[in-house]
Amino acid sequence: MNFLDKYGIKINDGKLLDTALTHSSYSNEHDCENYERLEYLGDAVLQVIVSEYLYQNTDLAEGLMSKTRASYVCEKALYEYAKQIGYIPYIKVGHGQLSNVNETIIADVFEAILGAIYLDQGFSAAHKYIYEIVIPYIKSGHQFFDDYKTVLQEMVQTDKKSVEYKVVKEDGPAHDKTFEVDVIIDNITYGHGVGKSKKEAEQKAAYDAYSKCAK
Repeated sequence: MNFLDKYGIKINDGKLLDTALTHSSYSNEHDCENYERLEYLGDAVLQVIVSEYLYQNTDLAEGLMSKTRASYVCEKALYEYAKQIGYIPYIKVGHGQLSNVNETIIADVFEAILGAIYLDQGFSAAHKYIYEIVIPYIKSGHQFFDDYKTVLQEMVQTDKKSVEYKVVKEDGPAHDKTFEVDVIIDNITYGHGVGKSKKEAEQKAAYDAYSKCAK
């Protein structure tokens, strides 16, 4: 299991890493520990590191920091990180679970591995690991959830500003249309989005506006 080598991490306690990769269905069959306690610890470590980054590198208010953090520690995000790290083939599940190593399990293992790194190597190693894997996604503005319309609305509502979505272009045949949408805040265009549906285009426009307003 050398998937951590590229991050300069070598866990000395092999049993700890083995536990981090063990689902309860496997532990029930083989009478061994599973990753659930390590997952609990890793979740807390992840929350702290991402929270610290957002606090030090953005001017977002508390509520928006929480929403932004949620995007990068959600199941979909952790699954994406897992594919990059390469630990999925090493996850151990019971016979009944073999055909269903789903995104939830894979995401849980991400947190469990982080918990193992923290226990074995300390906070600085866990911090470096998350800064190499997670923080680049935050810096690039990568989207992991699709409700930026709500986020944008909550961002501007304290100033009692109006938010409007306007389709500015519609191309293609009925079965394969492309929509372009502008998001307008108090009569000023803040964002633009393109999608295969109005909903997708609106969300992309909202994210574009959110990214600009959050700077």
